[in-house]
Amino acid sequence: MATIEFVNVRRGMVVKLDDGQLYQCLDRDLNTPGNWRAILQLKLRNLKTGSIALQRVRPQDKVEVAFLDKRDFTYSYKDGADYVFMDSETFEQMTLPDEIIGDQMKYLKENDIVQITIYEGKPMDIEIPPTVNLKVIESEPALKGATAAAQYKPATLETGLKITVPPFINIGEIVQVDTRTGEYLGRSK
Repeated sequence: MATIEFVNVRRGMVVKLDDGQLYQCLDRDLNTPGNWRAILQLKLRNLKTGSIALQRVRPQDKVEVAFLDKRDFTYSYKDGADYVFMDSETFEQMTLPDEIIGDQMKYLKENDIVQITIYEGKPMDIEIPPTVNLKVIESEPALKGATAAAQYKPATLETGLKITVPPFINIGEIVQVDTRTGEYLGRSK
């Protein structure tokens, strides 16, 4: 790890504070009021807990910068409560617990590629693609003549994710889903 002054911390950088936790800088505000001492206020997100806090520091104080490694991994299979991913370059396997992945697993099927953030050999975070293509396995038939207003019907996708789709979507079709909102975007091209 390299040591820099707080004044050189920029948005997106990950720093290790005195408590030993890793924090990502979301925003910074340097205030130099006339002949008073400068105050730097950082908006930091704890990478372990996800909590966001404001911290005032002196710009000349030192902080350690953490270098995170982001690599592409392919989702292989579920092993009990854990999920196994394979590095796309070295073919090494990495097992991630459910706490790191959370609800994002509803959007992944086997052989999907994700980015995993690694710090000192340990996985910290997983980043899935912004959109995924999933097959509809269960859906109600459309009601004939009910076109007075835009209507949607519930559908279950191959990963178990439940979304609402337009009435013209049938079982077996592949739809595009936004992973940030969980909304139907359209038919897959």
